[in-house]
Amino acid sequence: MLRNMLTINLLWLLLAPFFCSFTAAAIAKHGCESKCGDLTVPYPFGIGLGKNCSIGSRFDVNCNTSFNPPKPFIANGNLEIVNISNDELLVKNWVAVKCYTKAGQINYRNSILINLTGTTYSLADSNKFTVVGCDDQSVFRGSSVRSFRSGCLSFCSEREVFTDGLCTGIGCCQTSIPKGLQAISYSLQTFYNHTNISSFNPCGYAFLGDENVYKFQKSDFSNPNFRNRIIENVPIVIDWAIGNQSCSSAKKSPGYACLQNSVCVDSDTGLGGYRCYCSKGYEGNPYLSPGCSDIDECKSNPCNENGICTNIPGNFSCSCKHGYYGDGTKNDRGCISENSQFPVIKFLLGFSTVFVSIIIVVTWIYFSIKKRKLVRMREKFFCQNGGLLLKQRISSNEDGIESTKIFSAEELEKATNKYAEDRILGRGGYGTVYKGILHDERVVAVKMSRIMDENQIEQFINEVIILAQVKHRNVVKLLGCCLEAEVPLLVYEYVSNGALFHHIHDNGEMPWFSWVNRLKIVAEAAGALAYLHSSASMPIIHRDVKSSNILLDNTYTAKISDFGASRLVPLDQTQVTTLVQGTLGYLDPEYFQTSQLTEKSDVYSFGVVLAELLTRKKPLSPTKSGEEKNLATYFIASVKEDRLFQILEPRILREGSFEQLQAIGELVKRCLNLKGDKRPTMKEVAMELEGLRKFTRHPWNQQRNAEENMALLSEQSDLYDITMTNQECTTSAQDSLHIDMIFPSNDPR
Repeated sequence: MLRNMLTINLLWLLLAPFFCSFTAAAIAKHGCESKCGDLTVPYPFGIGLGKNCSIGSRFDVNCNTSFNPPKPFIANGNLEIVNISNDELLVKNWVAVKCYTKAGQINYRNSILINLTGTTYSLADSNKFTVVGCDDQSVFRGSSVRSFRSGCLSFCSEREVFTDGLCTGIGCCQTSIPKGLQAISYSLQTFYNHTNISSFNPCGYAFLGDENVYKFQKSDFSNPNFRNRIIENVPIVIDWAIGNQSCSSAKKSPGYACLQNSVCVDSDTGLGGYRCYCSKGYEGNPYLSPGCSDIDECKSNPCNENGICTNIPGNFSCSCKHGYYGDGTKNDRGCISENSQFPVIKFLLGFSTVFVSIIIVVTWIYFSIKKRKLVRMREKFFCQNGGLLLKQRISSNEDGIESTKIFSAEELEKATNKYAEDRILGRGGYGTVYKGILHDERVVAVKMSRIMDENQIEQFINEVIILAQVKHRNVVKLLGCCLEAEVPLLVYEYVSNGALFHHIHDNGEMPWFSWVNRLKIVAEAAGALAYLHSSASMPIIHRDVKSSNILLDNTYTAKISDFGASRLVPLDQTQVTTLVQGTLGYLDPEYFQTSQLTEKSDVYSFGVVLAELLTRKKPLSPTKSGEEKNLATYFIASVKEDRLFQILEPRILREGSFEQLQAIGELVKRCLNLKGDKRPTMKEVAMELEGLRKFTRHPWNQQRNAEENMALLSEQSDLYDITMTNQECTTSAQDSLHIDMIFPSNDPR
């Protein structure tokens, strides 16, 4: 019997390391499979539906063996799992596709719904919603604790405008999603059925995917396998967690999942739940009994060659062998022989002195080289950004820009506190604007342009030249520029009271924002635009007139800003052909269709601003139906059908006179005429608004002084040709430009 016991003990000693490593390396629950095809499935997930191989039915993995190799899916759903990590699942993508040929429309899968409601899963915010195409838009809806809605528009007219890696709305649009969404639906829509661009972009695509995986490329448009490439190579990232309790609550319940030598971490999705991780110095599966096991760090010999490593739970310690002293670690003082007569202290003192001296010399050389390199780099940027040309024009007093100051990069960096986030005043299509305080205590606005190629430098110099020669109290004053940075910088006067857009839609009930003051603001803005069109040394078309580009100073004086898209028009021309730029809702339909830019394009955009001011409605309202989606269309229809006073803001009805409101309604209608040659000039608009400010101000339902007001109105109408013929007022449906936000249907996948 003793012999048998000795044999058993010997076998145990031989097999113990194998069993220990098997236990430490356990992945799945005992008796359950750990592989489905090429995917390793770790507990708390488990292969098989209802087989008790997972921590709960929501963690079941359906291994579909009808495929070769088998494919794993989340429970009873159709989301194919690509990978499982400690806190994320990667699943194969779903892509909405719509294609067009000259023969007509070819529909692929155009409506996508991903629904994780009722599970412990949610869509990670590391996903980006992406639309690829030149005539496509998609609006998506998401829901969890609260609903979420957003979308993307992607436009382009020719292949050459694309830039690999950039997804900013030209050929490719991307937008973020919030953390914690459990359901999302989206579909793909088009504006013109790819009519003009089908030769190089017959299809549009919309999908959700890991932002770190997909990078836009020009070749995506001509790749017939693009949809399959996204499905196979760009996964959707899904967050998961155990239950819906926090760690503190779960620890008190009998179903707490974190076992021995592990730590609990709360989920950050906002849906509750937690995950388990092995403590430092431990490894294994924290959900499988008995929990995480200690890592034997001594296997990798972390101590000195003359040291002794001792493994302790979660860590290790080093000591020196007999005849040596020191801390036993792998450093110069690790283990030193006791018989050594080397003068350690003197050596260390001498070495330290030499070492410190070398460090000082090397540091001085390093910073000297770095400073020279910085100077050369700034000189390079200065030339690259058109600095020599600008200096030449300043010295020759060309274009009237003699007062333009060239700031240094250090000066503006100090003024903006190194472009701190809390100094950002706003972001636009052409750059970011920071608040800056110069050394003389002047407050300025510093505009940092987007990263540009050499072709965009002309646009930047264009804005400098335009603003430098404009001297008008209602145009934001350009103080100077900086060309030493990688991207050019413009320095403007600081306008303290924000944009008109903010006051219309957020502060409309403020006492100062009265009808009289609104008339004053738009009259000043119209006067400034009229000056740019007809009184500047060379006519200037702003090309991006909107309420967010009309700023108000501390006395609520209007100032036109953001000339990044503006164009100079030679005196012998009335129009220029350009790549269409502007803001949807404000964009002139005639310019959008023909690419022929005239000063009447600014008149149309200003008409939208007037309509926005009168109604407090935004230019595009995706949640509205029919003609109410587009403010310009809605306003014109309301005037034609004598419903003007039904859409005006109540405060304006109380404060404005009947004659004023009728007259300004007709003015807006003329400005929004789809035919540019039938719109008034900006000078006529400015003079008419000044005339309206002189009317007697009384509620529109009172008739006192009515005859005097009507006479004055008649005089202004004759002067500026307010009255239009029936032919001018009639516009066929096909001439209207509707830019509608089309929402996807709720059809299931």
